[in-house]
Amino acid sequence: MYFIVVKYQVKPEFTDSFMDHVAEFTKATRAEEGNLWFDWSISVEDPNEFVLVEAFRDDEAAGAHVNSAHFAAGLESMRPLLVSTPKIVSRKVDGEDWDTMGELVID
Repeated sequence: MYFIVVKYQVKPEFTDSFMDHVAEFTKATRAEEGNLWFDWSISVEDPNEFVLVEAFRDDEAAGAHVNSAHFAAGLESMRPLLVSTPKIVSRKVDGEDWDTMGELVID
């Protein structure tokens, strides 16, 4: 699977509305056949930093995502809301879902 984490530094005046701006992009991506998850969070240290954790089934699904019309539209809709270029970690990893954490097992 492709596991991706992206950090977006949002202009303070758009912090409260950022999720509304990305709602259609999020909905369309989650509806993609090869999308495993597409989850937004806000940094606990910086309220203007949004973190996206996403995963796609395989090369084909990841390629379909970045070549989709909603991907291009989503990026363009974000451009005026951002302070800087987003930071990304994108890796192909073994697995198809989240694993349980062996170091912290809850019975």
